[in-house]
Amino acid sequence: MLGKGAAYLDEIRSLLDKIQTTQSENIAKAAEMIVDSVSHGGAVHVMDTGHMLMHELFGRTGALMMFRPVNIIMDVQNPGPARSGKAKPKVYLDQIPGLPEFVLDRSDIFAGDVLIIGSVSGKNTLPVGLALLAREQGVKVIALTSVEYSAALRGEHPSGKRLFEVADVVLDNCGVLGDAALDIEGIDAKVGPTSGIAAAAIMWALEMEIIERMGRRGMRPSVWLSNHMPGAGEFNRRAREECDRRGY
Repeated sequence: MLGKGAAYLDEIRSLLDKIQTTQSENIAKAAEMIVDSVSHGGAVHVMDTGHMLMHELFGRTGALMMFRPVNIIMDVQNPGPARSGKAKPKVYLDQIPGLPEFVLDRSDIFAGDVLIIGSVSGKNTLPVGLALLAREQGVKVIALTSVEYSAALRGEHPSGKRLFEVADVVLDNCGVLGDAALDIEGIDAKVGPTSGIAAAAIMWALEMEIIERMGRRGMRPSVWLSNHMPGAGEFNRRAREECDRRGY
């Protein structure tokens, strides 16, 4: 018999109900924005600082092929000896000043495109700076974040803004401050994060809306067929070619 496991599932069930109740309008707005962009030759890009969506959305059965990942790979490997009294603070990728400009300069994101930015806390330099710069360049920005969590934090971008304050459309994952949902006796911090499941559910709901709305306009988007289905290799090859040719 499940104990806290059942409590966690209850939390997720309630969370998904809340998302459907409170976020349906914005999911519909985001879908319409994306379909408008693609119908005029635009592209849809996804950058998630939490990384979950970078695995969940791409190459999945039944998923749209047209989403384009924004992958940022930066690493410094220099193991050194232990030195007494000397230490450098750890700097995370999405805290590096100047990185938003570098990403936009090196990417294939152009005016008329849509950029989906995922950041649960929404407070760091990269997601906020990227959203501001992208909008200045004529790119529509959709934020996937936790509004309650983010609103309780200080923005680290020079503007002081958080992601939910600088996007065209905000998709709220409806998570709580700190992300985790449950208390368990003997554990000093809450456990059971909800942002991953919420993000996946919101994005798949968004994709279903996009596919339906594209169909209404006579557009037939390319989607992935499971590799385990007969003829999947040829199906996906042709669909990929069509997606690259049409943009969707």
